[in-house]
Amino acid sequence: MLAKVLSAGLLGVDAYPIEIEVDVSPGLPAVVVVGLPDAAVKESRDRVRTALNNSGFEYPDDKITVNLAPADIKKEGPSFDLPIALGVLVASGQMPSRGLASHVILGELSLNGQVRTVKGVLSIAMWARKMGVKSLLVPVGNVREAAIARGLEARPVRNLSEAVKYLAGEEDIPPVRVDLDQVFQDSGRYSLDFADVKGQQDVKRSIEVAVAGAHNLIMIGPPGAGKSMLAKRIPTILPVMGLEEALETTRIHSSVGLLQKGEALIATRPVRSPHHTISDIALIGGGSKIRPGEVSLAHNGVLFLDELPEFHRNVLEVLRQPLENGEVTISRAAGSLTFPSRFMLVAAMNPCPCGYYTDPRRECRCTPGQIQKYMAKISGPLLDRIDIHVEVGPVDYHDLSKGESGENSESIRQRVGEARALQRERFRGSGIYCNADMESSLLRKFCGLSRAGKELLEMAMSEMGLSARAYDRILKVSRTIADLAGEEEIRPPHLSEAIQYRVLDRKLWL
Repeated sequence: MLAKVLSAGLLGVDAYPIEIEVDVSPGLPAVVVVGLPDAAVKESRDRVRTALNNSGFEYPDDKITVNLAPADIKKEGPSFDLPIALGVLVASGQMPSRGLASHVILGELSLNGQVRTVKGVLSIAMWARKMGVKSLLVPVGNVREAAIARGLEARPVRNLSEAVKYLAGEEDIPPVRVDLDQVFQDSGRYSLDFADVKGQQDVKRSIEVAVAGAHNLIMIGPPGAGKSMLAKRIPTILPVMGLEEALETTRIHSSVGLLQKGEALIATRPVRSPHHTISDIALIGGGSKIRPGEVSLAHNGVLFLDELPEFHRNVLEVLRQPLENGEVTISRAAGSLTFPSRFMLVAAMNPCPCGYYTDPRRECRCTPGQIQKYMAKISGPLLDRIDIHVEVGPVDYHDLSKGESGENSESIRQRVGEARALQRERFRGSGIYCNADMESSLLRKFCGLSRAGKELLEMAMSEMGLSARAYDRILKVSRTIADLAGEEEIRPPHLSEAIQYRVLDRKLWL
């Protein structure tokens, strides 16, 4: 007898349908799984056999053939255990088939028949809703995630017996509903705040400018100056996530199994901080089983690279495409996958190998040649994509000992939101949304300078040794500073502040 069960798999972060066909026919006892299964899928035959026996069902003593269609796409992971087990029961006549057609079913089975959580449920739920499927049968730990897809009935399954009784019409499993507004309220809180940061007013100002215009940022300073502390608080002043951003971010994290058990939605902007020993594949994505890398996990949030010169050169170079395009394409012989990767790059580094080149309190032990070699580890093309360079000095004791807190994140976020609103209105219909993305034509249109401004910029270019690549960056950052001030015209004070944010272009560092 033949049984068909509808399930789904993942290609990158996108779902696709999988029809699981199970045939039980007379013959020597054997289980054959076809349709390009990986090792985890092949092992499902042993999990299914034991789970059926331990749940009080009879495992057929016949030849069992399991086909995963379409047969030309490799199937990965243990999420097909539950639909295969149900297919075996239908094909062997132990349960009716009438309830299967209207459900997408997925779940991993433990040996006692319990249903375990799986990856990528949100993507599968969104695909199922789009295809008009009425109901999704998922593990209890994934049901809130699946219920985010409005218009779809997400039903939680605790064990194999419960799934059989529901599909046979003996028990009802009511669908789970999720209040999105409540989810945002519960999940949209940050545990960190800029009010915790003592001193560093100039650096906090530069971070506000960077966030307001979506500019990439690098901080240079000695160890212990607070670079990491500042970077981890940057998401708290980014604009509040919208539903579409939250769904896209959650899909990516769900596809690699990073959602906490029972977590429905990621409503705070992610911050990823990989170690400098990371490989290029782990950063950009790929591998034998193509999966998103750190640049995609940081989508809609912050990618923080601490100790930037310590990263391998080839690792830093792969950042160019996602920084330029907001997405990354992984190509292999079997095809290619594209992952979203629009993030704010925040980097931190010491000014020299020993770390104390610019520290007024400690003496640097490095030679000029060592400093030059250390700085040369960051390539010009990568530096081209970082608009703001800022020095972070050590914090004074007076600032540390003061009892009062600094300005909180909510106040800064409000100013950032007002500046972003000006930019959205300015660039309406152009396909861009922030100053950092301006091309040359838009620079000419929206970044015109007065005579005094032109003279100031000319002096900075010649007397301070600023490179040619700094010119456009200064104009973009000046535009953002003017937006924060609520002014239409870029004035000399705006330019002066932007020029200060080009530390690595000065002759001191070259």
